[in-house]
Amino acid sequence: MDLFDATPRETPVTATPAPLADRMRPRALDEVLGQEHLLGAGAVLRSAIETGELHSMILWGPPGSGKTTLARLMAHTAGARFVAFSAVLSGVKEIREVVAEAERARARQRTRTILFVDEIHRFNRAQQDAFLPHVETGTLVLVGATTENPSFEVNSALLSRCRVYVLRPLGEDGLVAIMRRALGDAARGLAGLGAEVDDDALRLIARLANGDARAALNVLEVAVGLTPAGDRRRVTAASVREAAQKRTLLYDKSGEEHYNLISALHKSLRDSDPDAALYWLTRMLEAGEDRLYLARRLVRFASEDVGNADPQALLLTLAAKEAYDFLGDPEGELALAQATLYLALAPKSNAVYVAYDAAQTDVRERPAEPVPLHIRNAPTRLMKDLGYGAGYQYAHDAPDARVDQDDLPEALRGRQYYRPTDRGLEAELGRRLAEWRRWRAERRRAEA
Repeated sequence: MDLFDATPRETPVTATPAPLADRMRPRALDEVLGQEHLLGAGAVLRSAIETGELHSMILWGPPGSGKTTLARLMAHTAGARFVAFSAVLSGVKEIREVVAEAERARARQRTRTILFVDEIHRFNRAQQDAFLPHVETGTLVLVGATTENPSFEVNSALLSRCRVYVLRPLGEDGLVAIMRRALGDAARGLAGLGAEVDDDALRLIARLANGDARAALNVLEVAVGLTPAGDRRRVTAASVREAAQKRTLLYDKSGEEHYNLISALHKSLRDSDPDAALYWLTRMLEAGEDRLYLARRLVRFASEDVGNADPQALLLTLAAKEAYDFLGDPEGELALAQATLYLALAPKSNAVYVAYDAAQTDVRERPAEPVPLHIRNAPTRLMKDLGYGAGYQYAHDAPDARVDQDDLPEALRGRQYYRPTDRGLEAELGRRLAEWRRWRAERRRAEA
């Protein structure tokens, strides 16, 4: 736990300076870029900060969007104490200590305390509940920061006492502006190093940073450091890529972004858009998603959204899963891509899904109907005497292997769960089903 006074101190020049991203933190609200919807003229949050009308809140946004900076500026502008609290390192004991100090500060100096909880989603329910009475009484102004959807990760009692503000990832122009500010700042930035970074290199960094200002400044600092000193210390695309190593994609395997991306993949497949489907699959693969989870989703899609319009889809997706098991990374990923493209272009039918859902509803909501006697098995003499199997017609003994007998329970006779579409192979299945139903209806009319 770190305690800070109301005024963020400028980092002193030492043998080991703070990272560039920390040195270049905005010192005023007007220096914050990319969050105009929260901090622009007349915005609710800006007005609350400038007038001192502080309230507890959750700042929800991707890494490097300015959550910590905004909390510090809030304390500085409003003249409040600032306490930084890590959900990774602290627990209920530390919460009690912070509350006791906040009560003393409020009584002695009439000073409010902003408690900034980074990664608040990492607190369990009991730890989150420990804040409730102190937020309720105003002892603490809680500012929680999270990259995860608070609807999933913050308990409802605490969420109801906080306003949620959504911070946006910075756009390319905003990241370039932040880096240019660092290159032009001699006191805190890189101006004293004489580095030359052209607009193309800055935009490459911005694209690799994926909306994260901290990541952009870190890459810029390393890229400048990798460039040989001289009269013209020019940063090239090669040094940028070496500094970046690998782009970091926003992804959480159990939170909202996980569900957003799998939803995008599923809907792109359903819309028969192979390019979009391949893009979303690749996004998840590059971000480290469990390959077998993706294989399971593709198999599910083959039954749910393709079904009998193309039964080959189910075989192909199962084969893709086996191929991945056999080959592993990265070769096995190609089988998942192949299955994705096949599913996107396959004829679509959810008739199996709808039929199963309807049958499931009857099973769950209606009495468990007895099996009709004529289709029961009769392995014993007693069962035969009770009528099990009596009157059963063996289909293979009939012309065209067709018999007219009811196989549903009496209370459900006439139910039609499966309604084939006219797409792909299912059109032929639908023709066969319609012809069979027509044959049985005509036979029954003739016997009536």
